[in-house]
Amino acid sequence: MKTKKLSKDKVSVITLGCSKNLVDSENIITQLKANDFDVEHDKTSDANIVVVNTCGFIDLAKEESVNTILDYAKAKSEGQIEKLYVTGCLSERYKNDLEEEIPEVDAYFGTMELPGLLSRFNVDYQHDLIGERAITTPMHYAYLKISEGCNRTCSFCAIPLMRGKHISRTIEDLVVEAKHLASIGVKELLLIAQELTYYGLDIYKERALPKLLEALAEVEGIEWIRLHYAYPSKFPLDIIKVMAKTDEVCDYLDMPLQHANDAVLKRMRRHINNAEQKELIKNIKDLNPNIRLRTTMLVGFPGETEEEFEDLCNFIQWAKFDRLGVFMYSHEEGTSAYDLPDDVPLEVKQKRANRIMEIQSSISLERNSSFVGKVLKVLIDRKEGEYFVGRTEYDSPEVDNEVLLKAQDNFCRVGDFAMVKVTDFEEYDLYAELVKH
Repeated sequence: MKTKKLSKDKVSVITLGCSKNLVDSENIITQLKANDFDVEHDKTSDANIVVVNTCGFIDLAKEESVNTILDYAKAKSEGQIEKLYVTGCLSERYKNDLEEEIPEVDAYFGTMELPGLLSRFNVDYQHDLIGERAITTPMHYAYLKISEGCNRTCSFCAIPLMRGKHISRTIEDLVVEAKHLASIGVKELLLIAQELTYYGLDIYKERALPKLLEALAEVEGIEWIRLHYAYPSKFPLDIIKVMAKTDEVCDYLDMPLQHANDAVLKRMRRHINNAEQKELIKNIKDLNPNIRLRTTMLVGFPGETEEEFEDLCNFIQWAKFDRLGVFMYSHEEGTSAYDLPDDVPLEVKQKRANRIMEIQSSISLERNSSFVGKVLKVLIDRKEGEYFVGRTEYDSPEVDNEVLLKAQDNFCRVGDFAMVKVTDFEEYDLYAELVKH
């Protein structure tokens, strides 16, 4: 005879990968909490149900996702948890293989199958919760996903295989969500998408990001709006004009360029060349001299020669990006680049990535030296050891520079803005003290 279960289910949602995945996890948490489930994020101390939200972007991310699934599958087989569900990009891309290889998982779901996942909890997806998302970030900032999917055809990228075609959310829905976020204490919105500049083309038949920025800037309580993941080809400069005239829009743009050699850019199907990239950077800085540019580069693409790599190094030294990250090429089945031989050895890819970051380290050191003696507005993210740690409007959480204030000399509150004077610098950190009033 079955005994009645007395304890209440506790769910843990584990997020792997990018900020877009984090927003998806937050939506899962929001739906479950609305149905009275006890839900936590990235903790499994006493959860009996685990949902793993996976990443399938590159080899390292896929390996981390598989290992995480295996860890929880083992926990289930040992009786530590009762149910295990897997969702996200890896599950979207390799569902059949995963079902065969890791059958201990109760069910796999793709990136757009949230209603199916919720049905396993015997609840329905509640559309009226749109705009009321719970957040797992510190309460003073939140990611705002303005669209899903991507229509670009970059030869190295598997995201369209996992996320589908571009679908914009309406300005009205995004403003409703922004108002909710502001009401719970969010002061900074980080706008994310697979490709920001395409926003609105599907529903408004025009690039509508400038209009969205103007609408979000009107939301009371939102003081910073930050832009991530803009595509350079046919970049709409109206975005920069809105940024320059709107205090709430940070003088910050994340625009992954990936490379600078014309032949590599062509093989990557980036629809832009080196000269056009240089002209775009010049035009952006002319329209907004205060802007700080972040970019990402990709090394070791099939066929990348030493000469092509040197072109990339020379371009970085010319552009002097304020912020820069680098990836090593990952050979992804289903992409058009998969038909090319992955002929750059791993050790060469690593060497090239290290060289890029050495160049950027020198640029960042030079950039940071210019801040000494200046007064900056910072948002205090956390207290860590002896320091309060904050960011300027030129820095995004987790990936960019930070400002450190000695806690014993400077009293701050996490989540507050503060005016600080820079006293010292390193490659990726500024040291500062509160400006006394």
